[in-house]
Amino acid sequence: MDTATARQAFAEELRYVAHVRSDRVVAAFATVPRERFLGAPPWQVFDFADGYWQVPEDDPSAACHNVLFAIDAARELNNGHPEFWARLLDRLDIRAGDKVFHVGAGLGYYTCIMAELAGADGAVVAVEIDPALAERARANLASRANVQVIAADGALLDPGPVDVIVVNAGATQPMPVWLAALLPGGRLLLPMTAEGGLGTVFRIERLATPHAFAAAAVSGVRIFPCSGARSAPAARLLARALADGGQRFVRSLRLDSHAREDTCWLHGDGYCLSTRP
Repeated sequence: MDTATARQAFAEELRYVAHVRSDRVVAAFATVPRERFLGAPPWQVFDFADGYWQVPEDDPSAACHNVLFAIDAARELNNGHPEFWARLLDRLDIRAGDKVFHVGAGLGYYTCIMAELAGADGAVVAVEIDPALAERARANLASRANVQVIAADGALLDPGPVDVIVVNAGATQPMPVWLAALLPGGRLLLPMTAEGGLGTVFRIERLATPHAFAAAAVSGVRIFPCSGARSAPAARLLARALADGGQRFVRSLRLDSHAREDTCWLHGDGYCLSTRP
């Protein structure tokens, strides 16, 4: 099977395994050549039971499988699971013309998927804290006129007003700079993880009412930490909330000052994920 055919079949499989409802998301995965974002072969695949194993053939179509490929096996840093990201990008609804801020670009594969969704009239600013990875991502994305790659801490960088923020690493709390950057109707995809990388991904949307945000849990997650968006006290609060469960009942992100109450799922310092609509 040639690579283009394999990529199309890969994208169609994601439609089913990730319950992708958007034809645009399927088309983006069918268009972007994942093999160009994995480094030089031979490639390594990560398996949760067996660890890393080497792809036996120097075949570009090997990239067209729903598996995790290593970026840096020594650090257990991987390319990202296609099924996981297809599901999340489908729920995020990146539209043509959107301005997207991507925190944790890695080698740029999912940045490129987002650029495909945003289209020529949109733009993606991708931030990677590791300078070596940022340089490789910049090279991988050089042909994309609507992408800018910056080597920086995405938890601190102000991207300006944006429609979408995708955080590709685990935070312990929503960062004020991210919330402030969202335009009305803007969406933030935020993995929130305790120590060890396990947690929940929340979709947070800025509403037209000032300082009002809807929030919902959209997936479980195990992911690399977002070093600039973590604190030990916030991690302890989050670990307790995750252990108690109930994140599926979260409906809003509150930024107003209030005492902890029964509707507070995660009551942090200046933020609260609440079951209140």
